[in-house]
Amino acid sequence: MPTTTIYAALAAIAVALAALFIYHLAFVRPALAAARRVLDAHDGLIAGGSGGAADRLADLASRQAANRTAVEDAGRRIRELEAYAAGDVSRIGFVRYNALDDTGSDLSYALALLNREGDGVVLSSIYSRTDTRTYGKAVNRFKPAATASEEELQSIERARTAPSSNL
Repeated sequence: MPTTTIYAALAAIAVALAALFIYHLAFVRPALAAARRVLDAHDGLIAGGSGGAADRLADLASRQAANRTAVEDAGRRIRELEAYAAGDVSRIGFVRYNALDDTGSDLSYALALLNREGDGVVLSSIYSRTDTRTYGKAVNRFKPAATASEEELQSIERARTAPSSNL
């Protein structure tokens, strides 16, 4: 094989390598740099600015599990508090009146103390010039267990219709 042919082949290889180098510098390297910037931006968004995306996703998964546990605990606590609040005195009705003709100033009263379901007691105090008498009657579902006076029924009705902060 003549030496000119070898030189021509080597020159062709050198030109091809130079063309590949120029192509790499002009097209491949900028495309790889742009891809790296996009990948870095993606990792920065997902990772919150530090660490890798996988670390950030693992952190989010553990936080989600912690939040799920906290929500379940809060739900359990709310159910406990609602059960506790079912028996509280959240409805109150009060009526003052003159029980006897010879007294004034509305010194007699009927006081209904009920829970949300209307269970509780109605207390009555009848004032006279010589003494004061107090009576109590059970109330179930906003109905007195014994015969009630008009004022006691009014106090129960006021308790039933009173706004309750626990509803």
